[in-house]
Formats: sequence, C-alpha cells, structure tokens
Amino acid sequence: MPKINASTVAEHRAQQREALIGAAIDILVNEGAAAVTPAAVGARAGLARSSVYQYFDSSAALLATITEEAFRRSNEALTRALDTANGPLERVEAFFRESLRLGAEGAHRPAAALMGAGLPPACQERLLELHLEQVEPFRAAVRQLGAPEPALTADLIAGMLHTALAAVENGTPLDTVTQRTLSLVRRCLTPAGSTARAPEEGGQARFSHFHNSERE
Repeated sequence: MPKINASTVAEHRAQQREALIGAAIDILVNEGAAAVTPAAVGARAGLARSSVYQYFDSSAALLATITEEAFRRSNEALTRALDTANGPLERVEAFFRESLRLGAEGAHRPAAALMGAGLPPACQERLLELHLEQVEPFRAAVRQLGAPEPALTADLIAGMLHTALAAVENGTPLDTVTQRTLSLVRRCLTPAGSTARAPEEGGQARFSHFHNSERE
C-alpha cells in the first residue's frame, strides 16, 4: 500500500484521486482518448490498477471525469479574473487576457483533445454544455455593450480569440498576442467617439466605461 502523506484517510484519497485525474489528462493530451484506461492511468500515477477501480470503474468514467475537470479549473481562473473587472468592456478584456494566459500554460489542451476524441454522444453533449457555460460571461458582456447582432458579434470576436490562442501555442510571445488582440477587441466593441485609453506597460490598463448615450 502506498505511503499516506496526508493527515486523514479522506485527504489521502482526495490526493490519490487528483493524481489519477492528472495522469489521465496527461495521457489524453499526449496519447489520445483511447489510451485512457484504468491500467494506463494507474501506471502513470504509480498506483495498481486495482487502486484505480476504487475511484473509477471504467475508461468511460475516467473520460467523464476529465470532461468536467477540463473546464472546472479554467472556469475557476476565469471567474477570478472577471470578478476584478468593472463594466462589460473590462469583463470582455479580462476574459480574453485570462484565456490567453491559460492557453500559454496549456490549460485548454485537455478540452481540445476531448472535442476531437470521438466521445460517446452523452459526453459530447456535456462538453458542449460546459463550453457554453464557460463563454457565457463573455457573451453576456457583449450583449450589455449593446453591440449590433450581439450573438454574431460575439462569435466573430471569439474567432479572434481562437486565432490568438493558436498564435500563443505556436510560440508567439504571450504579451505581444495579448496586447494586439485586446487592441482589436476594443476597436470592435468601443463606439465611435469613446475614449478608451491605450494599454499601460504590461497590458494591464483599465479602460473607460461605456456610457448609455454612446450605445444609442
């Protein structure tokens, strides 16, 4: 039995489960969904296959858990970033800035791997639900800004985020991509005549709020 490095059995089990999830995500990203099996995950985590079955009874259960985890961690980081933003424009910027930071860390890779893994319909539906939950704060901010055709506008701007993420993943410096992307986003969402300030050093500037008169 592995040595317990925790003060309680419950804490030890939580640590083991977290280690198994981490191992499963690593296998998923690097080897594909078909490679995520209890035996492979146990070996990657340094646990016997029988130990894995105490937490996950099948490959399907592992993939279902990864599906949830692939978004939970990113969503928590995005929520923290959005909580510090004032007004819808800053929320859009915070969403983009944090999404790009997460992309630079590889946080989006598990979800991307799952989306292309040919999962069962139930898992695919859950992935779509989780994705929509993740982007809804961004889409809500676009609606609050009074953008024309807000759903289409949000989709078009999201396309810039996908392109920016690809640039970061291909090695373009994060700061460069972030500053350029936010500049384009502001051009798309700031009404003519408003006074958005230029980014401060490090791309951490705060920008002026929209006024109701400007949205008319």
